[in-house]
Amino acid sequence: MKPLLFVFKAAKKYTTPLLLTIISMLLLVGAQLAIPWIIRALINTVTGEGLTAESFDTIGRLTLIVLLVYLVRSVLQFVRSYMAHIAGWGVVADLRKQVYNHLQRLTLRFYEDKQTGQMMSRVVNDTDLFEALIAHAIPDVVVNVLTFVGVAIVLISLNWKLTLFSMLPIPLVIFSLRLYAKRVRPAFVFRQKELGELNAILNDNISGIREIKAFTQEEKSLERVGSRVEHYRVSLLSALRLMATFHPFVEFTSSLGTLVVVYFGGRLVVQGGLPVADLVAFFLYLDLFYQPVRNLSTAWESVQTALAAADRVTELLSEEPEPQNPSGAISFEQKIDGHVRFENVGFHYATGEQVLENIDLDIPAHSVVALVGPTGVGKSTLVSLIPRFYDVCEGQISLDGVDVRTLSMESLRKQISIVLQDVFLFHGTVRENILFGKPEASEIEMIAAAKAANAHEFIESLPEGYDTMIGERGIKLSGGQKQRISIARAVLKDAPVLILDEATSAVDTETELLIQQALERLMVGRTTILIAHRLSTIRNADQIVVLEGKRISEFGTHTELMNEQGLYYRLVNVQQQLKTVL
Repeated sequence: MKPLLFVFKAAKKYTTPLLLTIISMLLLVGAQLAIPWIIRALINTVTGEGLTAESFDTIGRLTLIVLLVYLVRSVLQFVRSYMAHIAGWGVVADLRKQVYNHLQRLTLRFYEDKQTGQMMSRVVNDTDLFEALIAHAIPDVVVNVLTFVGVAIVLISLNWKLTLFSMLPIPLVIFSLRLYAKRVRPAFVFRQKELGELNAILNDNISGIREIKAFTQEEKSLERVGSRVEHYRVSLLSALRLMATFHPFVEFTSSLGTLVVVYFGGRLVVQGGLPVADLVAFFLYLDLFYQPVRNLSTAWESVQTALAAADRVTELLSEEPEPQNPSGAISFEQKIDGHVRFENVGFHYATGEQVLENIDLDIPAHSVVALVGPTGVGKSTLVSLIPRFYDVCEGQISLDGVDVRTLSMESLRKQISIVLQDVFLFHGTVRENILFGKPEASEIEMIAAAKAANAHEFIESLPEGYDTMIGERGIKLSGGQKQRISIARAVLKDAPVLILDEATSAVDTETELLIQQALERLMVGRTTILIAHRLSTIRNADQIVVLEGKRISEFGTHTELMNEQGLYYRLVNVQQQLKTVL
């Protein structure tokens, strides 16, 4: 019931086109009901006691009425179809936007064990099924129920005894509907899950096509995709087998009504208890009587399929979003100084698995602080707590003396720029990717940012300059070029707090020099927190913070830490030895 209410709530906005759909369908039912009655009148006219001039006039009038009914029916069919699609696809569009917006608001923790293809399946495939529910199934259920009642009344007016006999198979149909709903919905839920898995593996393999080719894993990849395709095929056939069993059963049980009318109706005509015209009309109406029953079976299939999708969508929407703005959230009216302070901060991803504990760190405004330590010690996690990608589990982080949890999310993140090792560029032009940092920036500002990032020269050499398409994730650019575009993006944003996470790794020496020069320009006048494995790049930092075993183990300038001869000293010596060997 909850998924159905969820869909009804989404359709509330489209009440007018849905009402027009139902009204046009009801009028179509009226047109259908009129035809057998007209045929009955025609039979009575032509089988009367001799044809007269009036009889020919009646036949002419009946012909015009049939023509008018057919014309009206054509117009109503258009209204029914178009209005239904307005409502159906409107609901799909709204829900897709709602689901995507919710995905944006979920914490990064939610995405840690999720596949992109699965999420895409929820946004596209599952919501797509609501169109059939809104545009077809729900109006069909309403209209078919009313049609069933209307035809039953007409049949009773013709012969109530024969009508009762013809209704004998109805309990069997109701029983099959209940049994079908119980079995089919779980089958469709499983089918949608398998479709999501197929989308997920396709997304992974297409994104990693270079690695597949580089390691000659085409056969293995085909095997994995083929396995998921087969899983989906089996789950789909399982659901279709239930449908294939259900529809013939409904057809058979509904045909039993005709069998009853053939026997009892024929006897009544022979005995003189029922006119031939009424029997013909009864047969025509009987087909209309069981047509809603057959239509309900098809509509029921759409309902169950859509409800299976609604289960998956509502499950996603029930996920708790990332911490939102508290009541009375504070917003910085202007650019801040950038004083960052950690006070007794502790953090864990899962209960009992502490990642950071007792972190006390004061970062003065406009200073440069470097975070170093062994891999996996929590450096990236520490900086992720500042923009609240994750919330601290203990203690607090403040920005210019204000607890970040009391700030509006938009205000907080506007104060922070991030340049990561794993640069993400969107499919589009160079211009679009740089302007992502500040969409309203002028052409002059954008070019100035590119020059500051040492990117303008190589961008100008591209086939279409700033309007060059760079492909998905910037596949047409080198690693150093992508990194400089990401720096240009950060320069354009012009935030007072800058986080650099391994921004110069995995590039050649010349490119590293260009990136380092760009970063030095970017760091001027900003509070900079940088993570670097190449310790030679952080010698001039105002403070160097050494993380070890979930805590800060050392703290000071390069000279001070070298004199202490602790972990930092050992790390520097190891890198120097490696450099000598290489």
